[in-house]
Amino acid sequence: MVLLSELNFELPLRNPVIIFSLVLFIILFAPILFNKIKVPHIIGLIIAGVIVGPHGLNLLRRDASILLFGTVGLLYIMFLAGLEIDLKEFSKNKFKILVFGLTTFILPLVFGALASYYILDYSLMSSVLLASMFSTHTLISYPIASRYGITRNRAVTLTIGGTMITDILALLILATIAGMTKGEVSTAYWLRLGISSLVFVGIVFFIFPFIIRWFFKRFDDNVSQYIFVLAIVFLASFLAEAAGVEAIIGAFFSGLVLNRFVPHSSPLMNRIDFVGNALFIPFFLISVGMLVDVTVLVKGWGAIKVAGVVVAVAVSTKYLAAWLTQKFFKLSADEGKMIFGLSTSHAAATLAIILVGYNIIIGETQSGEPIRLLNEDVLNGTILLILVSCAISSFVVEKASRQLATLEEAEQDIATDEPDERILVSLAYPETVNNLADLAFLLKPHKSNMPIYALHVNHEQGISESNQAIGKKMMENVIKHAAATDNTIIPINRFDLNISNGIIYTVKEHNITDLIIGLHHLAHTSKRFLGPVAEKILERTPINVLIYKAAQPINTLKRILVAVPPKAEYEQGFPHWFNRLQTIARGTGLPLLIYAETKTLKKLRQLNEESKSPLTIDFEIFDKWEEFLIFSREVRLDDLFIIISSRKGHLSYNPEVEKLPHYLTKYFAQISYIILYPEQLEGEPDYNLKSLEENAEFMNRAGSYVKNIFATGSEQEKRS
Repeated sequence: MVLLSELNFELPLRNPVIIFSLVLFIILFAPILFNKIKVPHIIGLIIAGVIVGPHGLNLLRRDASILLFGTVGLLYIMFLAGLEIDLKEFSKNKFKILVFGLTTFILPLVFGALASYYILDYSLMSSVLLASMFSTHTLISYPIASRYGITRNRAVTLTIGGTMITDILALLILATIAGMTKGEVSTAYWLRLGISSLVFVGIVFFIFPFIIRWFFKRFDDNVSQYIFVLAIVFLASFLAEAAGVEAIIGAFFSGLVLNRFVPHSSPLMNRIDFVGNALFIPFFLISVGMLVDVTVLVKGWGAIKVAGVVVAVAVSTKYLAAWLTQKFFKLSADEGKMIFGLSTSHAAATLAIILVGYNIIIGETQSGEPIRLLNEDVLNGTILLILVSCAISSFVVEKASRQLATLEEAEQDIATDEPDERILVSLAYPETVNNLADLAFLLKPHKSNMPIYALHVNHEQGISESNQAIGKKMMENVIKHAAATDNTIIPINRFDLNISNGIIYTVKEHNITDLIIGLHHLAHTSKRFLGPVAEKILERTPINVLIYKAAQPINTLKRILVAVPPKAEYEQGFPHWFNRLQTIARGTGLPLLIYAETKTLKKLRQLNEESKSPLTIDFEIFDKWEEFLIFSREVRLDDLFIIISSRKGHLSYNPEVEKLPHYLTKYFAQISYIILYPEQLEGEPDYNLKSLEENAEFMNRAGSYVKNIFATGSEQEKRS
């Protein structure tokens, strides 16, 4: 038993249990206390670090453990930035990102160098190095934007892309100046750096995806997947350092690579967010606060002068760059504030540059004291800049995030044409529960409150204790799976004469708009491919039905291919299923390729252009469904193949669909596919398309005839 008197309470604290406990209480209570006085939780954690750090109450040292967790937190922020970014939006805005990145790098560099040279009287080399520090920024306030759910906003995307450009260029300047002071800069140096960087990029973007896809296909344990993701992040960070670039670049690149493999509505994404925001990122913010020494303000005029110039130039040039970007690309005022807020905070890269400059000794005074490239006044001024810039960043991003989130919600409410949409997942086999639930989560639009129901039917022949136990277990699993993704499942257990009746009555009772069912176990051996349950459902319900067969996890797929039958645009559910395809493509980040006849493609292009955020879709002409086997050459193992079908007797029904079971069984058995039956009017008659077109032509001619009468006819003809 350890006596209280034996515990070491000397300051700074050294007992690891007490240290970790204190940090956890800071993470818990600092945001709560500062939020009460309207201070963003991020700046609250930084201020808490100032108070408990070596320049405050000296409760904690900035030792190896703090540095370890702080480094992990910084890399985690950059990893999340790459993971949560909208890759399609990122690709679409490449030019804007380049322009903003160069603007927010060059303006601080030029004005900072001039101010350092003419106002602070530093040498040219010292001025350029100090100015490169002004150009960098750390995404300290990114967690605020993430908390408000606006990480896919174009302003956030621009700033994240600009961060990579500024940090890479600033670190190149740092490497050049450090090399010049040591006499190491030569053609061989640049050649070595270029080759090592290319090797690093090649490994991360071309080898990592194969390893990641292989792992996710074979291991579905949640803990294993999370540990694997962390291992990839830190391996990429290490490879970046080995290549001669900063570790944060590797973390960001790993996020970009993992972006396609970690759906935003997945349990894995929820765990990544939770652990980062609960532990690693707060540790980093506290470690930043522990650097700040507010006593620099009383250390003489030199420190105050340098601090004033550093803060004024760094903040004003970042504001100017954000304002010019906003005006040039016609962004909203809130988006301009978001760019400024995210890009004005200085921390990790800034400190790295200053510490390197501070440690470079270029000579000695007559008394033997070292002459540093950047003196102690610059170091103190930079530490003050970290505090001031992080405070400004937190307040600005908090306000801009709130405004942008409110605006997005209002636009979403206006754009919602079908507010009463509801998704039902029918559970039949334990091994398909998670796959069906994942598809349901993908069908649910981002930030939507659309209800998702899970149904298990105990039928007359299957009402036994064992079957009921299986059903209960499946329901528990799907509820647990949904909770891990921050989704809510409404469970429905039903007893009925048969499964199809139970599903049909549930659809009607709850006004379901989309039904997801799995392909039955004997589909590839039975003559009835869809099975009696699915066949009866299709006969008696007119809603959107998706029959899903998953050959591999949806996050390991590479493309979505869609086969659309002729005349599909005449069906009632045409816009609805296309909207669902767009939602799946956005949620997975997969490229979308649609095959259809010319008239159908024209309508699909029109719907895509009219949507709130049009997708980049490849359209291919395909009008010979008797040659359906062409798709056996086009569809690859890692594709999701979606076949738009039709109920018999409706406009887009094609007799060739009768061969579909044979084709799917023989040629697509190893492929993930969805057979989608669009919503159709209940009791819709067997329309003849030719008669519809003839009626339309008749009405057009009649309209022209009436117009001519009113234009040239007599009064009697007009009255007639």
